[in-house]
Amino acid sequence: MSNLLPRSGYTLPVFACAGAVAALRRLIAPTDSPSAVTLDLVQPAQEAEIPIAQLAPLPDGSVLAITHSDPGDNLDLTRHTPLWSVVAWGEADQTDVIHLEGGEGIGRQVNQGDAPAIYRYAKTVITHNLTPLIPDGKTLRVTIILPEGRALAERTSNAAFGVVEGLSLLGTSGISEPLSAPGQLEQSREWLRDKADQHRHLVFCVGENGLDLAVKLGMNPDCRVKTANWLGPLLVEAGQLAVEGVLLLGYHGKLIKLAGGIFHTHHHVADGRQEILAAHCAAAGVPLAITQAIFHAETVEAGLTLLRDHDQALAAQVYQGLAERIDARASAYVNAHTGQGLRVGAMLFNRQRQIVATSTIGQALFQQVLLD
Repeated sequence: MSNLLPRSGYTLPVFACAGAVAALRRLIAPTDSPSAVTLDLVQPAQEAEIPIAQLAPLPDGSVLAITHSDPGDNLDLTRHTPLWSVVAWGEADQTDVIHLEGGEGIGRQVNQGDAPAIYRYAKTVITHNLTPLIPDGKTLRVTIILPEGRALAERTSNAAFGVVEGLSLLGTSGISEPLSAPGQLEQSREWLRDKADQHRHLVFCVGENGLDLAVKLGMNPDCRVKTANWLGPLLVEAGQLAVEGVLLLGYHGKLIKLAGGIFHTHHHVADGRQEILAAHCAAAGVPLAITQAIFHAETVEAGLTLLRDHDQALAAQVYQGLAERIDARASAYVNAHTGQGLRVGAMLFNRQRQIVATSTIGQALFQQVLLD
């Protein structure tokens, strides 16, 4: 059996940037047709060599470069999806040196005036790598296209986060960590063992949002463990290591699965989020019509919105019940696999990173992991 760690890849902005660099080089010098380009990822401070699949001038004077996404050993629906980067000289009255546009397949942010879903890191890495190549007195128009983006977006929960009709050029860095690859579990267990040697109370964060929010809430950064989707195995590991308590800090659309006994939270393994939310609504006495609407909601975030629109107090009651249920199911899961007791508390946040529910044990554990 291989002991190799899972292979990291790169986030979508890196491939968009690589294509733009190749297209700009061809725009400047018609004989320059790179088969690969080397980028400064900026975050982290390292270089990456990205293959260019195709490169050609277009009739309007612009240049098109095509790359293909490679997220590494990760269960990612964008694997091998093409990214088109179209680069042209800018207009005479253009105020920015680089005008970045989202074309077909790049989502629109409905809460931001339909601005293209091209976020800070994408803008940073593109600006950083293209600016030194632009001749004096010239400006650029860069358009990023995801030909398969609109179709792929239908398989995501992007709409719940206000992004429609396409995917986002999202990422806080250029590296795509293989968080859902099976080989990542062993590395996560090593991180957990290291933390357990130093702290008796830990904070489990599924992803970057939880890691960031933990610090903003005043928690000790050294108590954080990035679990990715491997919550079940890592809770068991914590029980075996005699950790006293684990605070689960996560997006409610992930942690709600634990209330239904699902301890691997990647959607490729199991889902049932709306069903779990609807069951808790029924148990709390939410009217049948509202419960049915939540059951049929496209996302659990949409279900939460329906519930809050109906009755804020009842929504708080339902989510408090979910948080307590997560605690009970998680503790029972650890006990069933180890025979050990482990205090588990839940703290759930929504897509605005606002805490929507904290269990009783979660409140107590929160005090234990605060930075002194």
